[in-house]
Amino acid sequence: PTVEGDDLPWAKYWDHFFQGPTGQWYVEKSLTTIQKDDPVSEMNSKLWNTGIEADKDLARKRKRRLHYVSNIYVVADPENPENEGKVFLYGYGAKIFEKIMDSMQPKFQDETPVNPFDLWKGANFKMKIANVAGYRNYDRSEFANAEALNADDSVLEGIYNKQYALSEFTDPTSFKSYSELNLKLTRVLGEEVKTNRTEIDYVDEDIKNESPFNDSPNDVKDPVATAADPVARADSDNDDTMSYFAKLAAEA
Repeated sequence: PTVEGDDLPWAKYWDHFFQGPTGQWYVEKSLTTIQKDDPVSEMNSKLWNTGIEADKDLARKRKRRLHYVSNIYVVADPENPENEGKVFLYGYGAKIFEKIMDSMQPKFQDETPVNPFDLWKGANFKMKIANVAGYRNYDRSEFANAEALNADDSVLEGIYNKQYALSEFTDPTSFKSYSELNLKLTRVLGEEVKTNRTEIDYVDEDIKNESPFNDSPNDVKDPVATAADPVARADSDNDDTMSYFAKLAAEA
């Protein structure tokens, strides 16, 4: 469930992870997560908008990666039984998040909405991992039937109190400044990065169904040039989810 002080039972952020021609790696969270300009997003937009295929390939390789993080309770883990009965932070990608949203907001009228984060009326997630074309794939993973995690409310309270706050993943103080990121980017690329920050039209780097953890390359689609600000779209996407949780609170 949602931890006190958090708005949702998951945190959502973007980062960049790529190797430059210098051999150095750029591994940093994207400032677009907190609705600020980011030097890599600006660079990718300029590359994409040249229309040159080689530049587009570079933009694809350096695109943002979407991450989600939630608290999870391990019910069963045959390969690592020492994890059972414990609470962990778990990072996942768009594919698993899509399954969560399908459970909470089903597309068909004959399906009953289930909030998997509810300790009393939620559902266990059965993780089924396959290797597809060299990638970890979670397509066969699914939620079990809705039921209480435990019949004893005192046990549920103990589980709730073991959760971790998720705010740290989107706390502005956990992000480097634009200047710091631009300096890091310059070192990784081995060249000065120049962008006109007042004329950037962000490329939509968020490729639907592509996950930094698991998804098959068959799911990859080209980014769309001259798209609207990705952060503004992200805020819009969250509106329906926030409304959903507000409705749950009203019905409680």
